[in-house]
This record gives sequence, C-alpha cells and structure tokens, in this order.
Amino acid sequence: MRKRLPSTQALQAFEAAARHESFTRAAQELSLTQGAICRQVASLETLVGVPLFQRARRGVRLTDAGERYSRLVRRQLDALERDTQAVMAHQGGGVLELAVVPTFATRWLLPRLAALRAERPGLQVNMATRTHPFLFEDTEFDAAIYSGDPRWPGTQAHFLMRENPVPVCSPRLAAGPLDAADIAALPLLQQSTRPTAWREWFASAGVAAPAPMAGMRLELFSMLSQAAGDGLGVALIPPFLIQRELDQGTLAVLNPHSGPGQRAFHLIVPERKATLPALAHFRDWLVGQDEIGHEMVPADHFMPNESEPLASGDVEGCHN
Repeated sequence: MRKRLPSTQALQAFEAAARHESFTRAAQELSLTQGAICRQVASLETLVGVPLFQRARRGVRLTDAGERYSRLVRRQLDALERDTQAVMAHQGGGVLELAVVPTFATRWLLPRLAALRAERPGLQVNMATRTHPFLFEDTEFDAAIYSGDPRWPGTQAHFLMRENPVPVCSPRLAAGPLDAADIAALPLLQQSTRPTAWREWFASAGVAAPAPMAGMRLELFSMLSQAAGDGLGVALIPPFLIQRELDQGTLAVLNPHSGPGQRAFHLIVPERKATLPALAHFRDWLVGQDEIGHEMVPADHFMPNESEPLASGDVEGCHN
C-alpha cells in the first residue's frame, strides 16, 4: 500500500492554484468551488507536513517549499497526461515508439513513411531522438535506429546501411573532382562525435595532411551539411543524408573515396518485443527498402566487419 501518495484531485487543485496563485482562478479553471480548492490544498499540506501557501487577506502566495513542489507536480501531471494519451493511442497495437538518431530520421526515414502508411494505414510511427545507448526497460521505446556499436544487451541488431561518408562542399568553395592532397589544402569541417574522421580519411587515401583535425567542430550531420552548403569548408557526410542538396547542386562530392572502417546504422529491437505485430511489420518494411541490407545480427554475437576492434569511444559517438 502506498500510504503517502496524494490524490490526483488534490494535486490538480494545488497545481492550478500554484500556477495562478489564486484559489478563485483555480476553481474557475477546474469548474469547482473555491471551498473545494481550499479543502484539497489543505489536505495536501496535511499530508506533506509543510505549508505550501502563505495566506493573507489579499490572497495567497507560494512558500519556498510550495514553489519547488509545484514544479515537480506540474512535470508529473504532464507526464501522466502524456502516458495516458499514449495508452489510448495504442488501441489495436498499431503504434510504434521509435528512438532515432536525428539526421537519419529527418533526411532518410521520414520521406519514406508515406509509403509505409499506404501499405499499412493503421500503423503509426512516433519518433523521438536518442543519440546514446539506453535500456529499453527504462523507456517507452519499442525499437531504436542507431549508428555505432549495436551490441545492446537483450536485443537483436538488424543491419541497415553503412555511413560511407565522402568529402562534400559548396561549389562556390571548390569544384571537383579533387585529389586528397588538394582537399587537404581546403578548410575542413570536423564532426565532434567523430574527431578522427578526417585523419583516417586522409590516411586511407595515402596523403599526409598538414592539419587533418583542425577546423570548425559541429555535432550533427545536419550541421555539417548546412555549414558546407554555406561555403565554410569541406565536410565528410554520407551521400544518402544529403541527396537533396546534391540534386539541387548546393553541395558537390569532391572525391568518391569514403575510407575504411565506417560506422553502420542498425535497427535495434528488444528480444522481448521482437514478435509484436506493429514492430515486426515495421522491421520487415525497413529492411526491405532498396538501399538497405538484409543482415540480422544477434547483439550478443555481433562482430564488426572491420578488422580493427571497436574503440571504447565508439558507443558514445553516435550523434547523427
């Protein structure tokens, strides 16, 4: 028995009174009497054992404890409302909660979801960004699309595609094709989550670049794309994330070489949810896309295709 939990009616009355600092306006908002608000707040103060409001002839003001508690209560009520709406939306099992890395979601996945909706109109895919590994048990997510080490405990990893980034920039800055030595003389845009990317690219091209790790540092591929399009430098970006810019001519590939040992995108599925109809349909549709591979790798047995072992920082550097 949870004996120290207040009623939701008392929390709603307190939250409204705290937001307005007025019992009268809280009563109007909740369609209650002022006396009912007073009784609910008083019962809450009795439960927590501290005054939440200072009463005066001209109205009420929150105490310090009331101010702190009102912020906590507001967050919890908002979360409870969201959770309730999510459960209501899951009627029939047609809703999928997906954690995604941002640029892949906006530039590759979202443009293809209309085809999925036409194929299965009842399936709704909700997305929220996550850029680091997490425990599914601690979240509402049914699956994740992730770039980096896919060895998450208790999951299956479905290979989607490798990044294979290439040097791109605005045609105003340089016109390709260029060899690696010429690219080394241009300003380089660095990705903070892949700090050695340019150094490895030049090494694989057999060029000793003078300053392969110098230049503006940006976190996301979308930031790199914008900076490159504005003529600020050359960026290493997977072409499938900037197809629109390549087609429009605002970005151009300077050299088709992508270098070795690139990361890959995977669909990460908790084993306990692998047979959910909505998730199974999404998985089959996703790995069936023309650009996608069809390799399913159990997380506990995953071995990277590259000859070098994964570095300790690979799991953390996953912002996309």
